[in-house]
Amino acid sequence: MTPFIAEIIGTALLILLGGGVVANVVLNKTYGNNSGWIVITTGWALAVYVAVVVTGPYSGAHINPAVSIGLAIAGKFSWNLVPTYILGQMIGAMIGASLVWLFYKDHFGDTDDADSKRAIFCTAPAIKNLFSNLFSEILGTFVLIFTILYFTGASIDDKQTIVGLGSLGALPVAFLVWSIGLSLGGTTGYAINPARDLGPRIVHAILPIKNKATNNWGYAWIPVLGPIIGAAIAAWLMMLLS
Repeated sequence: MTPFIAEIIGTALLILLGGGVVANVVLNKTYGNNSGWIVITTGWALAVYVAVVVTGPYSGAHINPAVSIGLAIAGKFSWNLVPTYILGQMIGAMIGASLVWLFYKDHFGDTDDADSKRAIFCTAPAIKNLFSNLFSEILGTFVLIFTILYFTGASIDDKQTIVGLGSLGALPVAFLVWSIGLSLGGTTGYAINPARDLGPRIVHAILPIKNKATNNWGYAWIPVLGPIIGAAIAAWLMMLLS
């Protein structure tokens, strides 16, 4: 498996299980309907765990453009590989979002709330304040990247050898994402990943979803730019403290 394919598969798994838990909670007539924020944050954390376990040995399991960019800024990853990784992440995110829709298609059809259906694909602010929303995404991603930069095996070396803890190494990342979701996710839905938000948002625009909300493109730049800024700050601070 090449790193490019690994990033596609890993990000697809991330969105399938992450978007899937949101669908299970917000769509009508599922067994998980209205089970709440704890279920959603737990599901996303476990989605990260699954994705990292599968792709870690092949790509370092970035599954997030902010991770790739942050590692590159910190000198732990080649800038030449960043475009390929981001392309794989975007493709994977779109595949994962499409699979969520296909899996829950009957429940989409039985749900009238357009905003809830859009929430399965992309984030939106609980209170719209673009400055505060941007700050939320910057800070959440800062915590993600700053912590990841101190994890063993966060990048691949020149010989394409992964150094880490195997499957056990995915657990700290899962707990990290869970913590961010529980503590910092309530304002914007904690995208903390440009591909996670933009790829599924595009899919939401394309799919023939009944009673579909607008794609809120005026907000869509927040979960893209915010994580990139947060990743850059985390990388620079890490280098300053090293």
